[in-house]
Amino acid sequence: MNLRIPGPTPLAPEVIDAIGQQMINHRGPEFEALFGDVTKWLKVFYETENDLFVLTTSGTGGMEAAVVNTLSPGDRVLSVVIGVFGERFAKIAEAYGADVTRLEFEMGQAADPEVVAATLQEGAPFKAVLLTQNETSSAVTNDVASLCDAIRDAADPAPLILVDAISGLGAIRLQTDAWGCDVVVSGSQKAWAAPPGLAMVSFSPKAWEAYEQARMPRYYLDFGLASKYAARNQTPATPNVAALYGLHKSLEAMVAEGPVAIEKRHAEIGAYCRKRALDMALGLFADPDHYSNTVTAVTFEADRSSKEILSALREQHGVICGSSKAPGVEMIRIGHMGYVTIADIDGVFDALASVLGR
Repeated sequence: MNLRIPGPTPLAPEVIDAIGQQMINHRGPEFEALFGDVTKWLKVFYETENDLFVLTTSGTGGMEAAVVNTLSPGDRVLSVVIGVFGERFAKIAEAYGADVTRLEFEMGQAADPEVVAATLQEGAPFKAVLLTQNETSSAVTNDVASLCDAIRDAADPAPLILVDAISGLGAIRLQTDAWGCDVVVSGSQKAWAAPPGLAMVSFSPKAWEAYEQARMPRYYLDFGLASKYAARNQTPATPNVAALYGLHKSLEAMVAEGPVAIEKRHAEIGAYCRKRALDMALGLFADPDHYSNTVTAVTFEADRSSKEILSALREQHGVICGSSKAPGVEMIRIGHMGYVTIADIDGVFDALASVLGR
């Protein structure tokens, strides 16, 4: 099977072996050493000296943690939406009572920093801005550095910057400290090439100041409690030990390769995937200036059903791609993050050529 959805991603053989290990005491020294390595290695890719928490939850749980640990009901929040998962961030904040203003960009387009800055200057001050680094529903990567600059320049005091980096970080660099990101969320099942079940969240000193005033309800996701346990490389509740085994093994290899080399590798594979699509006279959904290097959205003529194409790829060739998230657009989404090679991409397009009769 060639699993090419935008997560969960395939696992390297050594990661598969790692997750099959016997359980250990999550209050014992073996776990503390494991958890300490994971936290330290993640900071290499977050490019941060901030606190970083590893939660047993999905990426969405990490987004929820970002909201409840920094905000109070009624806080004015700007949610910059470029697709399905930007909308999810907005809904999470609304569910906890935030006063959310959506700034929506056409699907397939990245957020415009000038428009974001202008919106921040309208009306009462915003407490926080919600951003998406990489939107898998449209295969677009935002320019987070420029957006952060625009946010800081537009308002004084600058609002908190909360970033969903779930499908980007680990493959696409994000300089947390240099860019002034206050909370950054990622998920183990994406570019980290580990099993699902873990969310990783960095938390800045400014976020801690907000935490002291935040009044949204929290318990399981309370970073105050998590911080006390993290000081001794533990978690407040029972962690997903098997997923941590896998993440530890994957991060060990990633640190050896380094963030710059990993970003370059993903850029090369992303470019190769897009070239293969164009060579077959297929369309690319995203804005060419903001193509994602972790997922590619390939479009077809209106007379071709993407649902039928996906079924044929799966049933005839064992190739599993993602379905369309854009209403009315015949599209498949090809994931290429984490444990992926050029041969994996060739397998997708060779199968696609067969299905399309090309």
